[in-house]
Amino acid sequence: MNTTFMVLHVIVTVALIVVVLLQEGKDPGLKGIAGSSPDAGNSFFNKNSGRTKASLFSKMTTVLAVLFLITTIVLCVLNA
Repeated sequence: MNTTFMVLHVIVTVALIVVVLLQEGKDPGLKGIAGSSPDAGNSFFNKNSGRTKASLFSKMTTVLAVLFLITTIVLCVLNA
């Protein structure tokens, strides 16, 4: 049982690292000098804002982070 959760924990950890590294940065670069938001031009006309790659990675990061916490707590309880 302990080995199963350890393997699951390692898989979730690696997946979480990969998903975080695949995300694009939200740094506006030189656009931030003028004081405008980084996606001011896209927010009004973007109809599929919930189906973008950034949205998918954000949801995957949340799910994997919750799984990471759950497996961590389970491993701590099993080893106590």
